[in-house]
Amino acid sequence: MTSTLTQLAPTQVALEFSITDAELAAAEERAFRRLAKNVRLPGFRKGKVPRKIFEQTYGSATLTSEAVDEVVPDLYARAVREHDLEPVERPTIEVLEEADGRPTKLKATVEIRPAIALQQYKGVAVARPPIDVTDADVDEAIAALAKERATLVPVDRAAKLGDVVTVDYEGSIDGTPFEGGRGEGEVMELAEGRFVPGFAAGIAGMSPGETKQVQAQFPEAYPVADLAGKPAQFTVTLHDVKELERPAIDDEFAKAVSPNQTVEALRTDLRQRLEAVAAGRSRRAIGNAIMTQLLQRHDFPLPPSLVDNELAHLVSDASGSSGSAEKSEAELRDRLRPEAESRVKAGLLIQAIAKAENVTATPADLTAELQALARRYGQPVDRIRNALGNNVLSLMDGIVRNKTLDLLIDHAVVMGDQETPSGSS
Repeated sequence: MTSTLTQLAPTQVALEFSITDAELAAAEERAFRRLAKNVRLPGFRKGKVPRKIFEQTYGSATLTSEAVDEVVPDLYARAVREHDLEPVERPTIEVLEEADGRPTKLKATVEIRPAIALQQYKGVAVARPPIDVTDADVDEAIAALAKERATLVPVDRAAKLGDVVTVDYEGSIDGTPFEGGRGEGEVMELAEGRFVPGFAAGIAGMSPGETKQVQAQFPEAYPVADLAGKPAQFTVTLHDVKELERPAIDDEFAKAVSPNQTVEALRTDLRQRLEAVAAGRSRRAIGNAIMTQLLQRHDFPLPPSLVDNELAHLVSDASGSSGSAEKSEAELRDRLRPEAESRVKAGLLIQAIAKAENVTATPADLTAELQALARRYGQPVDRIRNALGNNVLSLMDGIVRNKTLDLLIDHAVVMGDQETPSGSS
């Protein structure tokens, strides 16, 4: 089969190809045999209806339609291979020519991956983010473990930050109550950062049985547009105060919260864990810095459908997490479009590098990833595989992406904290 290619746009082409009468006739015969298996007509056993009788009953167009549905995808795939294209969406098919109601020439319009002229991607110079873990970091980790094992003890004193209190409250803005601003018998830990700025600090200092007007200020970036940036007043009644009584940090504590036998062993263990987390965070930062440079070095057109799909995901995520902060979906799309374009560009660039380096997801890679998911969710590997279904292909794409990014990191010139990257234009 010979097909013709017409470039319609930087990432869109039209493929024209023919269907021979022999190809269509053979497909119609296969369609008839397939459909006739379940046909029952008077005077004939099931599956034994002659083709002429079938066509008289259901129309020859039925077989032609089935045949076209079978043949066209194969002809289209052959045309794609002939021109070495990489489509990024399903094609739009239209009939250009037909004879006696039977198509003879078709056109497929489809978006394709852009041709990417790869620039130097190995040896990118980046700075290594610091990964130092301090004694204070270890102290904070131990304090977090102690807090998890703390008990609540009632106290007869004024509340302070860090206490757990029971309160009634009702908020208003300019004297008008707002939705979600009222609670009764609410138990909360007084910690700034968990509430509207000023709310927790305003309760600190109150005594049980006291009612007080607490002033707070909604942040400019608050997800509810009607409240963002506005001052609020809360009428708060404090019912009781409890403090977190933490266990003593000793060897017994170390044994209770870990396999370690002493506090020093626990501190060493925690430091190693924190260093591993910091190293992973540093490696991710290095990868992001590499991609930032590579995105600057490469310029190529982006398939609109990929950008639109990515933008739809970003808008959906933002709408679900930020309430009505945006004035309109159009405004949200405008704000998120640059990020969608950057993500698509990075994905296409990673794929091009993976192809150049022959990076693939091996069966061993897939097995390891499935085992990791099984451990994370506490499920057998087979159940994870079945649950993923066709999404296994996405999992394999993720493996290739991660392996390619690892390759870029491993071949980067990573400078120490005191050094400055140079020559990375």
